Amino acid sequence: MSELLELGKNACDAKYVLQKLTTEEKNKALQTAANDLCERQEEILAANVLDLENGKNNGMNPGLLDRLKLTGERIAQIAEGLRQIAALPDCIGETMEHFERPNGLKIDKVRVPLGVIGIIYEARPNVTADAFGLCFKTGNAVILKGGSDAIHSNIAIVKVLQDALEACSMPRTAVQLIEDTDRAVTAQFMKMKEYVDVLIPRGGAGLIRSVVENSTIPVIETGTGNCHVYVDKDADVDMAVKILMNAKTQRIGVCNACESLVVHCAVRDKFLPKMAEALKTKNVELRGDESTREILPDCIPATEEDYGTEYLDYILSVKTVDSVEEAIAHINRYNTKHSECIVTENTETAEKFLNEVDAACVYVNASTRFTDGFEFGFGAEIGISTQKLHARGPMGLKELTSYKYKIHGNGQIRR
Repeated sequence: MSELLELGKNACDAKYVLQKLTTEEKNKALQTAANDLCERQEEILAANVLDLENGKNNGMNPGLLDRLKLTGERIAQIAEGLRQIAALPDCIGETMEHFERPNGLKIDKVRVPLGVIGIIYEARPNVTADAFGLCFKTGNAVILKGGSDAIHSNIAIVKVLQDALEACSMPRTAVQLIEDTDRAVTAQFMKMKEYVDVLIPRGGAGLIRSVVENSTIPVIETGTGNCHVYVDKDADVDMAVKILMNAKTQRIGVCNACESLVVHCAVRDKFLPKMAEALKTKNVELRGDESTREILPDCIPATEEDYGTEYLDYILSVKTVDSVEEAIAHINRYNTKHSECIVTENTETAEKFLNEVDAACVYVNASTRFTDGFEFGFGAEIGISTQKLHARGPMGLKELTSYKYKIHGNGQIRR
């Protein structure tokens, strides 16, 4: 516990330094960190090999292994994310509103850092650098608690980031990693309200539920992704196959991958065989309702549980419906409020879907895989919020800020 308290105190000291940095100083440190990640990629990759070997020995599923794996290309993408963050406008100090009261008081609502942000996440070493970049640009100190599966990778990445900060005369404690992988330490971390202003979990449903239920620190909930693609009766069938293939198979272990397919019965006979043929090339297992199995007899019968499952695997549940209303009702019942897609050429149906589906991101004729801070132009993301307070969807710079009121007077007193 004493080590955790030391991390907390260090972060609190660092946040007061960070909130005074100029945009130029922050950008220089981010660019330096990006360059150093690329230059020192061999030591990061060597550490990642240790994590991958441990993951395979422990029976980690392919989707999670894919999340854990780093390559030279992925490190280059992480570095590019930091460079994009550096290139983005600095929102700290921005005047969000200005107004004057009848008594002459002049009031400015100004954007400020949250302070110290804690992030608890699983086997995603890219989060280590993304979280640092977004927090640093917004003047926040960050304490990271990654999963044991990625501990070697996280230690290596944080070492590079801290060295880059030190080279730029910045406090190394702007980013700190809890290296103890004991779950009891995680539980203690969730109680450090005196030092941590906001806690953000990133990972599976179990992790997120544990943080929400046990933290005494305010939590921004990032959700799991039981994402749907709905193929409407007015869909371009070839486009639908293309979108589904991307949403389901480009990367299976990510929260914006499609886990469930909903098909209008009017295009069932035409679409399902094409879809199945395409997914067969990736060995995707289909679990469908009775109507689906009339067309695809090899399809496994779907259970109630299947429609609510985030597989993170080459498995897809399939549901046929008689109307867009039934599709929307099905999606709103089983989804996790993350990302949903409709494929249709009917603009009226598209608008209905956009307006009535309850999710952070709703797409028309585009893959759910675009729900990502990098793809939205945020440089990176701290997570994808599926709640409705403070932030929703991919969380970039502005979602890591709060605000204060600055009031100027000339002697006013309240009567």
